[in-house]
Amino acid sequence: MCPTSAVIGCVTVLGALLSLPSSWLSTILAVLGVYMVWRGSWKFIHVALYTFKRDFLCLLILLRVRFAMYQNTRKRRTIPTLFDKMAAQHPDKPALIFEPTGEVWTFRELQEQCHTVAHWALAQEWAEGDVVALFMESRLPMVALWLGLAMVGVEVAFINNNLRLNSLQHCVKVSGARALVFGSELSEAVFDLRGSLPSNMVLFCSSDQLDKEKLCGFNVENMDNLLASMPKHPPTYTLKKAFDDRLFYIYTSGTTGMPKAAVVVHSRITCFIRYYRIAAFGFHAFGLRHDDIIYDCLPLYHSAGTIMGVGQCLLFGLTVVIRRKFSASRFWDDCVKHNCTVIQYIGEICRYLLAQPVRPSEAHHRVRVAIGNGLRPSVWEEFVERFGIKHVGEFYGATECNCSLINIDGTVGSCGFNSRILPSFYPISLMRVEEDSRELLRDARGLCIPCQPGEPGMLVGRINHKDPLRRFDGYADEESTNKKIAHSVFRMGDSAYVTGDVLVMDDYGYMYFRDRCGDTFRWRGENVSTTEVEGVLSGLLGHTDVAVYGVCVPGVEGKAGMAAIAHTGDHFDLDAFLTAVQKALAPYARPFFLRLTPAVDTTGTFKIQKTRLQKEGYKPQNSEEKIYFLNSSVGRYEAVTDELFDAIMEGRVRL
Repeated sequence: MCPTSAVIGCVTVLGALLSLPSSWLSTILAVLGVYMVWRGSWKFIHVALYTFKRDFLCLLILLRVRFAMYQNTRKRRTIPTLFDKMAAQHPDKPALIFEPTGEVWTFRELQEQCHTVAHWALAQEWAEGDVVALFMESRLPMVALWLGLAMVGVEVAFINNNLRLNSLQHCVKVSGARALVFGSELSEAVFDLRGSLPSNMVLFCSSDQLDKEKLCGFNVENMDNLLASMPKHPPTYTLKKAFDDRLFYIYTSGTTGMPKAAVVVHSRITCFIRYYRIAAFGFHAFGLRHDDIIYDCLPLYHSAGTIMGVGQCLLFGLTVVIRRKFSASRFWDDCVKHNCTVIQYIGEICRYLLAQPVRPSEAHHRVRVAIGNGLRPSVWEEFVERFGIKHVGEFYGATECNCSLINIDGTVGSCGFNSRILPSFYPISLMRVEEDSRELLRDARGLCIPCQPGEPGMLVGRINHKDPLRRFDGYADEESTNKKIAHSVFRMGDSAYVTGDVLVMDDYGYMYFRDRCGDTFRWRGENVSTTEVEGVLSGLLGHTDVAVYGVCVPGVEGKAGMAAIAHTGDHFDLDAFLTAVQKALAPYARPFFLRLTPAVDTTGTFKIQKTRLQKEGYKPQNSEEKIYFLNSSVGRYEAVTDELFDAIMEGRVRL
């Protein structure tokens, strides 16, 4: 990049955004020049000129976000009050549209549905801070339930609708929920929990077709009938909660054990939506408009589906199309049908769409912006070119993290950036880690060691509970919260959130995702806890030693699950094993590869070691071990031969 052009570009942007006098602009550039000379690096000067426009605009965004958060805190606003304001502005505008039925709720109708939920909660005599677990597939009542409960201070725990048995039981119990609201489509999963739920827990089924015989023995009430009898006017209740109080829980896979309930407060959801939205407006890279229609096919138990998707409706008045389940074949047809202009994605969705045959609707849609995360460089350009997407807004973040990133200028493969000029303004950093244990390395003073450009490291963010962008609200249990906090990271005595993710930064501050640390891997857009899967498989096999890990498959996003099982007998019933696995584990958590081995490597304290197994992958190694591959087309595990291994590596056999 030409330095002269960079300076001219910076002056132009500053003048356009702030309309400052030229003397002011000259002063700003002079101060910047002195600072760069003080740094004493011509390379730094080049980087500063290259990134000045991007970083200065980001600075403005952060200042605007903080000002908005200050206003909301001072006026004790909450998500329900912000939504009420939006509903009053355009009550008859479509708020939510449901596919596949095409059902439409206007802002007035959504507000009335929320009021009925609030009245119902008050009739149950629930108090602020009580929790209700929500277990259903994505549909419109799911939005009304959590938002209506929030109007009277009751918190929702969003349960992943793929969970079954022990995982489902754990998530319901750890939330401390007083009630469980579930969809009729998940009655079988609830029935499997008979005898394991608290005896005083009340169950509500959201369906006109309540199967009382199947749920015999449970105290189950028909949710839809109850809500139909409730008034639609606002409840006469004054909410005691404020902007920084709890709103709901979203479960996230940690580095070990069962899913953890991440705390989401009112200010966090507002901050995140406003941050990404202001970024969109400020940079004009993928600017959103009030007349946009968003296609949200992500599950609503995820923060991406509820916060980033539905949140645009609640806080900014956009229309959101909610798809019950993602369908690659119907994706573009839905977008054309509803005139969608913005789509949400995870990396897997983009690959699924590219794998579909060409259809007319993909060339006749009005989508101009795609927002999401996990879009790999190998897919990025093909996705944009084939489907005519003008702008991609890739971001990095997690429900609970305080170091979110956003790619605002379309740099292919980057999940965001941090300023090289003023890195302390948004105090996040990549820190060196020990290669095998992934523990943070420290210098002689006891502080963590920042990575240099090009050096992979763990992303961490300094914690400041007074700043919505930097606070870490943790999880429902204190032990899980403490595991994600490191101390004396940037300076002695401070605290920082440890993401568990390894990224790498280039000379200009652009970040690129590398790998997920700890006992998790990402598959089909979901984080898989290997510890959790190991526990399930070991239980199915009579407490046999099992090591679960992710392996790379060419041309496939994420890592496929592989399980090494200690087995010394002559016969292993693969069909019975698969049947048990399908009942006990969500589809994304089921191992695609099995490795039957005489023994699983362990340490002296019986901790399973996976380094060798991960390096060897699914390539047949010796006659003492057998490796199997889950052939989805025939629904069974098949032995991996040298020929089959080559076919998988060459993409002739696909997962």
